[in-house]
Amino acid sequence: MRILIAEDDEVLADGLCRSMSRNGYAVDCVGDGMDADLMLKGDQPFNLVILDLGLPRLDGLCVLRNLRERNQQVPVIILTARDGVADRVKGLDLGADDYLVKPFCLPELEARVRALMRRGQCGVNPVFSCGTLSFDSVGRRAAINGESLELTTRETGVLEALMSHTGWVVSKDQLLEHLYSYAEEASANAIEVYIHRLRKKIEVAGVTIRNIRGLGYVIDKVSP
Repeated sequence: MRILIAEDDEVLADGLCRSMSRNGYAVDCVGDGMDADLMLKGDQPFNLVILDLGLPRLDGLCVLRNLRERNQQVPVIILTARDGVADRVKGLDLGADDYLVKPFCLPELEARVRALMRRGQCGVNPVFSCGTLSFDSVGRRAAINGESLELTTRETGVLEALMSHTGWVVSKDQLLEHLYSYAEEASANAIEVYIHRLRKKIEVAGVTIRNIRGLGYVIDKVSP
């Protein structure tokens, strides 16, 4: 899952990035509205946007308006120091999905992010399975025969990408995009390390991760 944070307060932005990264999301952060608009127009899709209204160069409401005019349906949580009802109504009418007034508690924001992720799964089973291995895409938890599987944040991200495309090949580039923000150093060799660790942890579920030479990886049941 990938999140874009658009916030010009560097201290708050850093705290938000740390919080979202700690919860296993790949996070990109920008400090003004023009950069946010450019990122949202790019090829990299986002699963959620955390958007401050008081951004320089292009305010958050303009970013939101442009987003919806492009018919992009990514969920948006607005952050603002403006606590007037008119501002909240305008943001919601423009297509925001939720609204938080500063100052707020990080645990509340984290809960709202989870709620929007669940809402995005409406009509879709958020739990993927392969053999006795299952992955809850909302809670971001893996289990074998119902027993929780201990994974690192990166391992969880790799498994999420593979489980959501069970039976299909996922390339290294796709895995890198799923795991890392633009600001992070990303290495294809690191993907191989995560795959190696995951293979060991999921083999008891009768599942393996196959390397399709030159294409990527696919998660599948072990052949009898």
